Amino acid sequence: MPESSERGALTEAVFYILLSLFTAMHGYGIMQNVKELSSGRVDLGPGTLYGALNTLLQKEWIKAVKSEQDSRKKEYLITDLGKEMVQNEIGRLTELIANGKRITGGSLS
Repeated sequence: MPESSERGALTEAVFYILLSLFTAMHGYGIMQNVKELSSGRVDLGPGTLYGALNTLLQKEWIKAVKSEQDSRKKEYLITDLGKEMVQNEIGRLTELIANGKRITGGSLS
């Protein structure tokens, strides 16, 4: 899961995983939500997703919560630190887009 923690730049997959976890969700739900949010562009496999979830748990950007529906399924939820990382990424992307529009005049024609 390559990403720069110095600058706060997140991969697209990590960004969508964090967005998904503003609501508690289990692994399969996260995969489906990420695919839907990205209009099918980001299609996470189980190995990629669970590797990312383990890293996000270690960084304390997400936490595991008990699922009320099925105790065998682990659900995850974004933490305050994770929300801060999402806000930082939105700011970074906003600056990127603003600079791109300023330089190109808003279009590449």
